[in-house]
Amino acid sequence: MNRKIKHVTVLGSGVMGSGIACHLASNGIQVLMLDMPPKELSEKDKATGVNPESKKFRNSVAQGHLDTALKSNPSPIYDKSFASRITVGNFEDDLEKIKNSDWVIEVIVERLDIKQSMFEKVDKLRKPGTLITSNTSGIPIHLMSEGRSEDFQKHFCGTHFFNPPRYLKLFEVIPGPKTDKSVIDFFMSYGEKFLGKTTVLCKDTPGFIGNRIGVYSMAKIMELTEEIGLTIEEADSLTGDLLNRPKTGTFKLGDLVGLDTAFNVTKGLQANLKNDEMVQALKDSKTLNHLIENKFLGDKAKKGFYYKEKDAGGNVNRFVLNYETLGYEPTKQPKLPIVKAAKEAGSLKNRLPILLKDQTKAGELIRKHYASLFAYVSQRVPEITDVFYSIDDAMKTGYAWKYGPFENWDFLGIQKGIDLVESEGYKVADWVKEMLASGNESFYKLENGKQLFYNQNTKTYEPIPGLDAFIILDNIRKEKTIWSNSESALIDLGDGILNFEFRSKMNSLGGGVLEGLNKSIDIAEKDYRGLVVGNQSDNFSVGANLAMVMMMAVEQDWYELNMAINLFQQTSMKLRYSSIPVIAAPFGMTLGGGCEFSMHSDKIVAAAETYIGLVEVGVGLIPGGGGTKEFALRALKGALPDDVKTNHLRNYFMNIATAKVATSAHEAKQMGILTDKDIIVVNKDRQIAEAKRQAIVLDELGYTPPVPEKIKVLGKESMGMFYVGTDQMVAGGYASEHDRLIANKIGYVMTGGNLSEPTEVSEQYLLDLEREAFLSLCGERKTLERIGGMLKTGKPVRN
Repeated sequence: MNRKIKHVTVLGSGVMGSGIACHLASNGIQVLMLDMPPKELSEKDKATGVNPESKKFRNSVAQGHLDTALKSNPSPIYDKSFASRITVGNFEDDLEKIKNSDWVIEVIVERLDIKQSMFEKVDKLRKPGTLITSNTSGIPIHLMSEGRSEDFQKHFCGTHFFNPPRYLKLFEVIPGPKTDKSVIDFFMSYGEKFLGKTTVLCKDTPGFIGNRIGVYSMAKIMELTEEIGLTIEEADSLTGDLLNRPKTGTFKLGDLVGLDTAFNVTKGLQANLKNDEMVQALKDSKTLNHLIENKFLGDKAKKGFYYKEKDAGGNVNRFVLNYETLGYEPTKQPKLPIVKAAKEAGSLKNRLPILLKDQTKAGELIRKHYASLFAYVSQRVPEITDVFYSIDDAMKTGYAWKYGPFENWDFLGIQKGIDLVESEGYKVADWVKEMLASGNESFYKLENGKQLFYNQNTKTYEPIPGLDAFIILDNIRKEKTIWSNSESALIDLGDGILNFEFRSKMNSLGGGVLEGLNKSIDIAEKDYRGLVVGNQSDNFSVGANLAMVMMMAVEQDWYELNMAINLFQQTSMKLRYSSIPVIAAPFGMTLGGGCEFSMHSDKIVAAAETYIGLVEVGVGLIPGGGGTKEFALRALKGALPDDVKTNHLRNYFMNIATAKVATSAHEAKQMGILTDKDIIVVNKDRQIAEAKRQAIVLDELGYTPPVPEKIKVLGKESMGMFYVGTDQMVAGGYASEHDRLIANKIGYVMTGGNLSEPTEVSEQYLLDLEREAFLSLCGERKTLERIGGMLKTGKPVRN
């Protein structure tokens, strides 16, 4: 069946319901979101004369939850305008409207009787063939569909989003006993292609996969921390980014999720998993019990393992719970020598042996944690999943671990992992020992650029299903790199398309990257069909190498700095006018020069989660790699009246002057960074493959580079408008003198400098003005202070 999803009804509008509704609307779907009507008029309603029969009042629960969601930060929706795709209603007046939906998803309270009652009503009102799913995080799927019609049961399953639905990629699909296979196949594909998720097939067991493993791991670390005698802060420093997991660590993550949620899920697992010895062995925590009893439930209660408060002077003071006294004390930076030593080792593969050998309490926690984790995940196959890689996928995308448990085990070595498990008194599942005994020494391996996993059922290595649609650079880098230097590399994607990859720290753009990009374009023009500029690290690029800029400015080496900025500009222009199509594939943070390179490419294939903008004002500079010129070009392009162009120019000017960063690729389109020719992909894993496809399409259409064109700049009259505006900002106390200097430089470049009237100029003319302004700001003491502050703290210093 060629099933299409055009309209979805979301039953329930709480945090998860409104989050799911927003994510569906972000991806072009019309959504009806329903909740209970209010039980009675509030005193405020009575005072204002609210009509209790009005739609506004009866839909106020759903509308209120939606309004709250749309005000939250980070936003649950790609662009606020997409909220127009969501209609709200209530269960009593609007439930019959589900007949218009292709998919109905239930997100109401976690009580089986209430869910069953709702599904009884839905069964009577839905049209045959409508998909029905539950977002339950733990109630058995088979119990919810009991007593429903045959057609209902065939089209019913679990589809479990993780919170927040926009940002966490895990999408668990859980079949019921009578779910049609085509329905499961549809959701496995639909979640990945259209919702941007990593879809994981789960068995109908308590906690499914993500929460079964994730909650066990969290509970065990909390237990071990208390048992070993580490402080909460020490445990968080050991179990956060040191292990390539969320930097919150375990206890701050508990505060973030909600301690009642973590507590209830743990108790739920213990109540429903009588045969799971490791879950049953988890000990009660007097500390967690104390917090629950006092309703110190974490961030939502403003107090949990941690809390903060302002003193009389307005200073924020932070506190952490002491296990022994159950009182709070000021936070302090943990001093664990092993943390520093492990970080200096580099990758997690190099860190693990160091951490596991440590003979302090820190090493004891790491050993006991990994021993219990390895034992637990091995024993869950095939109970919760037939394939172990689903556990890795779930932990990476539901709990934001960079590497899953089995990938961690591969880093250590299978035999060493078994020895570790048994040294702590745990048991490894038989299938792992049988795998090792048959000569297979890793869970995963690479062959011919494909990632294979060990299938314990067939006792052979097989390709991970679904990865054919992706290009994973890690898998092909070793065999397909045709040129590299210390900061970049050129990789052959096949079919005549190359990929240029940044490899510098945080993908900053320095001399090595510029050299590599120019070299890559030369190679591609000579022997290939097209070039993709993309990578698969945490962020596309944080922008130019500020340390290099600051060093040259401090030493007043203006000649070298001028040459460096000119090289940056000319590299942008080479991207635009090369003889082969160039496709940029930005994602995550794409700041400053990363944004400039993207805008100068023939086409952008952006991940939906792209946070892109020209942010140089934050360090006292203006965009100097062609960005100021490009914004002027885009604002002034076309046969528009000069007054209209002035309005466009003002909008682009403000984007630079306020260092505005788009919070999604869709918002970047509203800002003019992306254009109608550019493409947005919701699943970042598909991005490089799609960028390659677009390069091939352009080549097959007979690609020819664009022809340089003249730009009609508006001259002094418009420049004066900007100057008046900045004067008013300073007079009103909204901007400093230095801010005014920077903003005036932006206006000077974007209006064409000292021109008495509107004049047609070349791109190079504006680039020269841009470079001149950039260099002059580098000579300002306050600019150097801002750059220094950024390098030291990661945040610009305002002055």
